[in-house]
Amino acid sequence: MPAGVFLYINVRGTFLGWKWGAFSHVITVYAVVFKYSIMNVYLEVCMIKVEEILSTLSPNQKVNYDKVFQKMASTWQEAGLRPKILMHVCCAPCSTYTLEYLTQYADVTIYFANSNIHPKAEYQRRAAVTAQFVKEFNQKTGQSVGYLEADYSPQEFFKKTQHLANEPEGGDRCKVCYDYRLDKTAEKAVELGFDYFGSALTISPHKNSQTINAVGIEVQKLYDTQYLPSDFKKNGGYQRSVQMCEEYDIYRQCYCGCVYGANAQGVNLVQVKKEALEFLKTHRDYSHIPFKVLDKN
Repeated sequence: MPAGVFLYINVRGTFLGWKWGAFSHVITVYAVVFKYSIMNVYLEVCMIKVEEILSTLSPNQKVNYDKVFQKMASTWQEAGLRPKILMHVCCAPCSTYTLEYLTQYADVTIYFANSNIHPKAEYQRRAAVTAQFVKEFNQKTGQSVGYLEADYSPQEFFKKTQHLANEPEGGDRCKVCYDYRLDKTAEKAVELGFDYFGSALTISPHKNSQTINAVGIEVQKLYDTQYLPSDFKKNGGYQRSVQMCEEYDIYRQCYCGCVYGANAQGVNLVQVKKEALEFLKTHRDYSHIPFKVLDKN
């Protein structure tokens, strides 16, 4: 319960034994509670939900999720708000344009939660490169993007996907993987009081944004937070991400992450592990990157 409400109850209870001269104290507390309630309603209205926009579209219409996001961002700007967003990222390349775009409208923290990545050394390499990019992006732009990293739990991923080992890339296995990682992100968003959660996966031309957004909207129903729709590849977003990788000298991996996809592509995972371990011998620990979540209230 909010502090203002506690104050109201305490003062009101004490008032029963006060003289009338203390009546002004009760009026003041009523005002505090009323102001708090009005602000809560205001914020709830301005934190527009994706369903509110989708409900205005034809059921058979293919959704342009970038335009949906732009409508939501316009609502925030009109209200003078910068919501707090927890954005799942799978690597530094997908973080590039995503951060450049989103930080115009919101306070962003990226969440590296990718237990699908195999081998572990490659996971660690991608995490380190992503953290380094966040640091350099903040230094270059003056932003204060946060970085969070989930525990590496590949057994969870294998448990959910082992029966889908023979699925083609982009099929049901990938959908389960999207759900797994977005669920982790939504859970963390609730824990830390973010207004929205989303994923930078939509920047890839190899990923189906319709599927990713549909999964995100379903995951949202399980948590007290809102899904942020996106299609970051739109409007030259993917091309811009390639440019930014060159500007920041970012490592670009040759496969999405899981062992199934890597084997299907013929990726030499022994060589991948060797190169990742060589990188990790000299990489720095960027866990000190500033991360701050403001009290939601």
